[in-house]
Amino acid sequence: MSADGQIMDSSSRTLDNLEKENNKNGSVRQVLLDGCVPFSHQVAGHKCGINNTGVLQHPDGTILKQLQTPPRGPREMNFYTQVFAKDCTDKKLLDLQQHLPKYYGTWRPGESPHELYLKLEDVTRRFLRPCIMDVKIGRRSYDPFASQEKRDEQISKYPLMEEIGFLLLGMRVYQIDSDRYISHDQFYGRSLEKDSIKNGLTRFFHNGQELRRHAVSLIISKIQSILRWFESQTQLHFYASSLLLVYEGSPHRVNGSKHKPAEPGTEHQQGEPQSNSNISHEALSFQSSLTHSHPYCHNVQHERNANGKCGGSVEEKDEEIGIGDKKQFGQEEAVEVKMIDFAHVFPSDNPDESYMYGLRNLLSTLEQILKD
Repeated sequence: MSADGQIMDSSSRTLDNLEKENNKNGSVRQVLLDGCVPFSHQVAGHKCGINNTGVLQHPDGTILKQLQTPPRGPREMNFYTQVFAKDCTDKKLLDLQQHLPKYYGTWRPGESPHELYLKLEDVTRRFLRPCIMDVKIGRRSYDPFASQEKRDEQISKYPLMEEIGFLLLGMRVYQIDSDRYISHDQFYGRSLEKDSIKNGLTRFFHNGQELRRHAVSLIISKIQSILRWFESQTQLHFYASSLLLVYEGSPHRVNGSKHKPAEPGTEHQQGEPQSNSNISHEALSFQSSLTHSHPYCHNVQHERNANGKCGGSVEEKDEEIGIGDKKQFGQEEAVEVKMIDFAHVFPSDNPDESYMYGLRNLLSTLEQILKD
């Protein structure tokens, strides 16, 4: 690893090699949990689940995110449940769906039925060489019910968050000339000052040969669409939530045929362990408070326990996965921008000024990159 936090990988390690290494370390279960494997494109976020692997990938191509400890985990699950409820008629929530990964309910591994995972769309799946960045949005990364200790802890991690409005949590960028990925972790993001944040963002769009200006332009358009949604709603506030930015790093565009995804990389994220926050028990659960605010949206989690593939079980959401997601690359299809991480979403009756502040500053910085 270089001094500035770059981590190189050859993107050549196969699943067989990974399994052999884990066998040596006595952790084969990390590789094969009901056929699931560690998600190779995770650039930030909590490391939890089996052997602190983090996010898993199911054999059907979906992403499995283990439920965090209460109240964060149940709050995030209830958020997805409400937004994707089949009987939801709230237009704002229905409009929000396009900006989130698709939600396919929950999943339990056959070997560990006490564990619960959110089953989500892999928004990187249709890319050949996905370049990925996780950007935390908002002027503060703690929610209204956080203790003073938790607030001080979050502020100390990145004091400029209130002024800048966003934080680069991690990125993974494909380099054409070397056929490798360069990665930057959250410590790199926290090292960026006001006068270097633009350069930090620029790195995400540089493939070793040129700046991907067209990808910048398309991502700006998608972020503007998310900003318009926030400008039109006053019912939700988002804290410690992120945008996941993805663009195609391969110079070879994908046609209608199924492509082979990039092999898992060898870089290791050096994510700082995140402690469990002791949020006040006076905080209302997201489900009850959101349902109270939106009487037309009802809880649809009915635990029907359909048998899933490879021994796991899938609960709710019977729609077919993956059909319609494998689009040909055109203009907007060459990039993806999705909101992720909803453990700290709360009902409100006024605009989410903090999140919009972050979006506008991010947009301003991206637009400046295009001008330079």
